[in-house]
Amino acid sequence: MIDPRRLRILRAAADHRTVTAAAAALYLTPSAVSQQLAALEQETGHTLLTRSGKGVRLTAAGEILLGHANAVLEQLERAEAELAAYAGGAAGDVTVAAFATGIAEVLAPAVAGLRAEHPAIRVRVRDAEGDEALPLVLDGEADVALAVEYRGAPRADERRLVRVPLYAEPFDAVLPAGHPLAGESEVRLSALAEDDWIGPYPGNPCHDVVLLACEQAGFEPRLLHSSDDFRAVAALAGAGAGVALVPRSALLGMEQRGTVVRPVAGPAATRRVFAAVRGGAEHHPLISPVLAALARAARGLTTG
Repeated sequence: MIDPRRLRILRAAADHRTVTAAAAALYLTPSAVSQQLAALEQETGHTLLTRSGKGVRLTAAGEILLGHANAVLEQLERAEAELAAYAGGAAGDVTVAAFATGIAEVLAPAVAGLRAEHPAIRVRVRDAEGDEALPLVLDGEADVALAVEYRGAPRADERRLVRVPLYAEPFDAVLPAGHPLAGESEVRLSALAEDDWIGPYPGNPCHDVVLLACEQAGFEPRLLHSSDDFRAVAALAGAGAGVALVPRSALLGMEQRGTVVRPVAGPAATRRVFAAVRGGAEHHPLISPVLAALARAARGLTTG
């Protein structure tokens, strides 16, 4: 009989590619993870992982078992949801991992609505960049992710996750007030090909959006300054350090000192935001109201 707890460890090893990282995600020691994986191999009678240096990779047998593991763990999530619904008490904690702008524009209003409609549900907020929230949900460290599309993200049809689309927003060009294009009503990205640029660090989903938009406009931006804080990005633009693309919601309420903000002419860079939970958990009586509250809070934000 295969122990489902060991299937979670196998999935973590597949996701994180090292025993040490999988152990950290599961709050176990590396030796405990290695022991559980060895026991799982003994249970199945197959070698499930190959080790190369510090990394691990699933064998063909491991890939087969991982597919079944995902189905089993999804069914267990569904069983927990149905048992919780049977118990009838929608009271408890829900941890939501979200990026800063998502917290301000969507999660905070959703929390306010939940306090009025479901006072027994306590939302715990965990600040996480857009590419960090989904792994936290998959590892069981968060119940809900407020995330954005990014290169390398789990596919939209990834059955381990259930997604709820929330909104999409364009990126606007942020220019120094003295920029030659500051007087234009909209800006073509190709006209900024010779400028110095300010942008997020590699690994931040918005970094990929900026690079792709510039690539489609026919150039590679000369990124001289990096910050994941959009207030810092705008401040640098205001100081004349360069130009930037910033998600529209991140500019709401921001003091535009020394800058002008202009929409991008033609196809605009876009950030798509969604909520995600582990497959089978979407009907849990604690999680379902949180997803509904996030969807309500996102209404009225830019979509498309």
